[in-house]
Amino acid sequence: MAVRILTDSASDISQERAKEWGIKVLPLKVRFGEEEYLDGVTLKGQEFYHKLVETDVVPKTSQISPYEYEEEFKAAQEAGDDLIYFCLSSGVSGSYQSACIAAQDYEENVQVVDTKQFCISEYIIVQRAVQMRDEGMGAKELVEKISEEMKKAHVISVFDTLEYLKLGGRLSSAAAFAGNLLMIKPVITIENGEVKVIGKARGSRNSHNMLMEFVNKTGGIDFTRPICLAYSGFNDDVLKKYVEDSKVLYEGNEDKLQYATVGATIGTYSGPGAIALAYFEK
Repeated sequence: MAVRILTDSASDISQERAKEWGIKVLPLKVRFGEEEYLDGVTLKGQEFYHKLVETDVVPKTSQISPYEYEEEFKAAQEAGDDLIYFCLSSGVSGSYQSACIAAQDYEENVQVVDTKQFCISEYIIVQRAVQMRDEGMGAKELVEKISEEMKKAHVISVFDTLEYLKLGGRLSSAAAFAGNLLMIKPVITIENGEVKVIGKARGSRNSHNMLMEFVNKTGGIDFTRPICLAYSGFNDDVLKKYVEDSKVLYEGNEDKLQYATVGATIGTYSGPGAIALAYFEK
């Protein structure tokens, strides 16, 4: 009996990386007006950001349907496998509820886990679960252990602009105008499954300092667990600068760093130029 691991594209785990890890990533849907795409499948990285900055249409994302989940759960049951689905936070999406509805007829071999995270903090939780699976851990024990470790997962992100938060209805026009005028960069984390603004930095240097302070405040990075950095937009220049400016955090562990691209789920609100760091605390 094998242990199947399933997650969603809000984790920013690419389809290519999913194949490497032996897992499956279900894509959320992204709609630009009448055009609908599968996040990370028919609409990837730079193509999404080109559409985002070139069109006047504000994109919308939609959750995975119970039917799509049931197809995966049924396939695992018929193969005699256990399946663990790591879902993006129930605090920002109805996907968890949809998955639980679909799992009702498959409770013997399907477990749905609310990661209470998304973007690369969901990424590192799934990667840690993959490590446990590859060590030979069974589904029940794996869920018990990862549920404890998830409590130590953190993410912190700096947005370059407030414009897309405004367009997505998450910020007033007046606040966005004032913030952009003052070069304010919001510093964001996820607490209890929901987005929380923990600071507003003026300029890149100040924002980098806030990221370092956040890491130190949580006790530092556990380099025996997955760690990932990500960027949104057309290139990783801003992320490279952040890594260089914050190299004291990673000294001696540079080989442990992984990099990802922020996909449509979060990119819709961050816009290009955002950076993020996800890690497990010591």
